[in-house]
Amino acid sequence: MAVVFTVTDHVARVTIDRPEVMNAVDQATEQELQAIWARIEQDRSVRVVVLTGAGERAFSTGADMKGGSGGSGLDYWAMPRPGGFGGIALRQTLDVPVIARVNGHAVGGGFEMMLGCDLVVAADHATFGLPEARVGRMPLDGGMTLLQRQIPHRAAMGMLLTGRRIKAAEALGFGLVNEVVPLAELDEAVDRWVGEVLACAPLSIRAIKQVVRRTAHLSAVEAQALRLPALVEALNSDDSNEGVRAFVEKRKPVWQGR
Repeated sequence: MAVVFTVTDHVARVTIDRPEVMNAVDQATEQELQAIWARIEQDRSVRVVVLTGAGERAFSTGADMKGGSGGSGLDYWAMPRPGGFGGIALRQTLDVPVIARVNGHAVGGGFEMMLGCDLVVAADHATFGLPEARVGRMPLDGGMTLLQRQIPHRAAMGMLLTGRRIKAAEALGFGLVNEVVPLAELDEAVDRWVGEVLACAPLSIRAIKQVVRRTAHLSAVEAQALRLPALVEALNSDDSNEGVRAFVEKRKPVWQGR
């Protein structure tokens, strides 16, 4: 198996385990990832996901061009990748927060996967980039469409039109990542973010992500008027009452996810 997947105490951890090729994704790994995301979507016990790569060199360097993801640009574009690269870059059906634990290089499709996550914690030696134009290709799985929506226009075009990499500190300045720490402190920082997500009502978190992801193309007024399923579920939940009750009683809420 090229992907390690575990679920413990409501936390799913997805690790691309191909350090020998900088955690590049071949077709078999892509299929594993697709299956894992579908499984998480069906598991209501999962409240947060951590996505990372094995080792200390790379989060993921994208498509493994030597492992069956090659061919012409048109061939690659035609390959089915629901949800974008790695099944996560453009995924709209996963309402659980995903934290990218960026332990090294996140380039090409690896960067696209990171762009598809909700929170990003990076080691200070990490780099980010979309080098596809330098090899006659394009970032087809979310890079061209996501990057321009997440950072200032000139910064996005500067990366897209040159293929240059940026370091973690610059990515933090652009707002691409939430936090940058030394590698030795990466797990501690990620666990802190996980704990902060788990402190919130799981149905509220699902509703917030669903509203943000599915209304980005609408005006604020249009988005406010939508009655999305996760929003209605959260408002009608026992947890909604528990949160208020716990606040009044000056205690920590006990979330049931219902």
